[in-house]
Amino acid sequence: MISLSNLSKSFGGRTLFAGASLQFNRGERYGIVGANGSGKSTFLKILAGQDSATDGDVSVPKRAIVGVLEQDHFQYEDERILDVVMMGNEVVWAAMEEKEKILARASDHFDGERYSIVEDLILQGDGYGLEARAGEILEGLGITTVHHTQPLSTLSGGFKLRVLLAQVLAAEPDVLLLDEPTNHLDILSIRWLEEFLQGYKGVALLISHDHRFLDTVATTIVDVDYGAIKAYPGNYADFVAAKHEERERKESEIAKREAVIEVHKAFVERFRAKATKARQAQSRLKAIDRIEIEKLPESSRRYPRFRFQQRRQSGRQVVELKGISKSYGEKRVLEGVDLVIQRGDRVAIIGPNGIGKSTLLEVMVGEKKADAGSVEWGYETHPGYVAQDHKSQLVAEAGAERQTLEDWLGGFCPGEPIGFVKGQLAAVLFSGDEGKKRIGALSGGEAARLLFARQAVAKPNVLILDEPTNHLDLEAIEALVAAVREFDGTVVFVSHDRWFVNELATRVVEITPEGVQDYPGSYDEYLARAGEDHLDAQEVLRRARESKRAARQDAK
Repeated sequence: MISLSNLSKSFGGRTLFAGASLQFNRGERYGIVGANGSGKSTFLKILAGQDSATDGDVSVPKRAIVGVLEQDHFQYEDERILDVVMMGNEVVWAAMEEKEKILARASDHFDGERYSIVEDLILQGDGYGLEARAGEILEGLGITTVHHTQPLSTLSGGFKLRVLLAQVLAAEPDVLLLDEPTNHLDILSIRWLEEFLQGYKGVALLISHDHRFLDTVATTIVDVDYGAIKAYPGNYADFVAAKHEERERKESEIAKREAVIEVHKAFVERFRAKATKARQAQSRLKAIDRIEIEKLPESSRRYPRFRFQQRRQSGRQVVELKGISKSYGEKRVLEGVDLVIQRGDRVAIIGPNGIGKSTLLEVMVGEKKADAGSVEWGYETHPGYVAQDHKSQLVAEAGAERQTLEDWLGGFCPGEPIGFVKGQLAAVLFSGDEGKKRIGALSGGEAARLLFARQAVAKPNVLILDEPTNHLDLEAIEALVAAVREFDGTVVFVSHDRWFVNELATRVVEITPEGVQDYPGSYDEYLARAGEDHLDAQEVLRRARESKRAARQDAK
């Protein structure tokens, strides 16, 4: 369906990738991975025709419909949400609009011939089923029917992006190009998207930092690294194993050749002055010249070095919550929550969206006041809190977006020299003059890394993390898991990332509409005892459908 021939892209003197020759086939789903800045998004833009290659060719069938996830929702602010989605099918939407105009002026002049042509276009594109399909897609992405006829401006930014995703999917494109499609999706919507993609018949190319999404959806991983683009069959787990094995094999081959060279050199050094061995020594020198040592390129992947150390140990009981209740208007999100956290716990707080998980953390750290109940921190507890919206937390705490990274981080370690501050920034991948960046100029991922650097210098003995993997790339997520594992304090975190929870939790607290369920032990032990996996999207989807059916029956 899509073929690349010797594709290259450079910016100034820097080459993102070169010599890429690949073919992308119908029915396959390609997960595009690589470090931030490696060229993933640029590669996708070249395929979409939004950017040009420095060299090489991209071949896409002329009649193929290419669906690209846009980020600019402002052009649709005043449009009905359902209409925005239907606009994705440009031919049918244009025909439907023209039909309305013909009918509007029919009393003065009815163009029967043009009406017939437009009607055929609508029928050929199944235009009369378009609205129903658009509604189903919106429902699948968590936007309920009551909102469909409202203007797009009534939705929050995250839900507006869901509408733009629905717009792409409603077009029924032959090629899907999606850059981080799971951003701003809850677990139900992610599962719906996974199922949609698994049944998709065209070519799908997806950039994602979500381990589980890539493992579930991808049939091939396209790796942008070492200044090249290479395809690995299988999902993300298969790719990681194959790439590691490939690198080890090359390093082993190089080591063997270097060992042979050393043997030859030793012989030459030993016998070069001996007349009877001179010919053999000369032969060994020629053999050394014939041995080629491949210089392995450096990976563009960069792993931050997160490190969390507690300044001192807390008391045995870290925090106790008694009878915590919280409402927003008429919506009650927490009701009489009791919870005691002990030193050394790594507590995963889980539950469906909107149940009050983030609110619970905010009440715990004093960011919000409970309507009822109390929070009592234990002896010598020093919590370090990282909010879900990393950048907003940074801006709020910095007091001004124009403050530099060095000044902001230095404020948390006033007794340390600038070299120490620079070292802490370098550990989280801000090197050289990047420390002079302004807080307001940071991306979401950069803001997250900076907040973790702050925790490194503040040395809390309790880490409170709300969706800490938001905006992080795969490498940073893996580095964060390693750092939290090594931290010998207490951790309380909210996450929908099943892989992240699997790797870290030693205790699971589940918030449900019926109350709080506490499961001491690992995540696997929680599954065995609970019998349901609330982080498993298929199970959540099943329960949601059952709940919706029950609600309809009650309404009757």
